[in-house]
Order: sequence, then C-alpha cells, then structure tokens
Amino acid sequence: MSAKSDFAIKSDRMKIDILTPDKVILRELGERLAKLRKQRGYSQEELAEESGLGVATLRRIEAGEGSQMDSWLKLLKALQMISSLDQFLPENFESPMAQAKASGRRKRNAPSSGKRWGDENG
Repeated sequence: MSAKSDFAIKSDRMKIDILTPDKVILRELGERLAKLRKQRGYSQEELAEESGLGVATLRRIEAGEGSQMDSWLKLLKALQMISSLDQFLPENFESPMAQAKASGRRKRNAPSSGKRWGDENG
C-alpha cells in the first residue's frame, strides 16, 4: 500500500493538532470542504458561483493549496457555515487552565454552612 493511499484511509478520522504540518492541515481542510460541498449537493461550479469565487480557486482550496481567509469566509457563507467560526475562535475564550483556577477560587470562597470539622454529631 502506498503512502498516498495510507493518508486517504486515515484522513477520514484525522485529528488536527499542533504537531500536524501546515500542508497536511490545508489538505485535510480541503478534503473536508469537498466532502461538505458534496453532502450539500453542490458541484464545484455551483459552489464557486454561489460564493463568488472562481472554479479554479475552489479547486485549489479543495486540493489543499494555500488560500486567503476571505475565500474561506465566502465559502462558509455560501454553505451557511459561517457561524461555525464562533466555535473556532470564540469571542470570550478562556483556557481550560484558567477555568479550573476560577472554579477552585469559587469553591474556596463559597460561604460557609456554619458547620465545622467534627460537628457532624451536632
């Protein structure tokens, strides 16, 4: 089995993380876009027209070649997926570590029930 076909098999479940090379991320995103386009019933020509992009631009994006952010925005709008950017980069992002620290502060600062250690028996 060739390396190219190995990637095709793995790409269905690929998780993008900090160690994933940029070219692989672009290729994966292009594949996901093509899959979404097909699921929505668009041909490349139809989605290109709907988004205002050229067919060649859409083909390059789906092939994982570099593209500009405004091209992605046009495609996301045409596919009615623009609101997914809120998950990608939320307005009020707080890291998991900061959330855990804030949670710990709230527990320590919680009002006392009036009971003390050893007062279980009343």
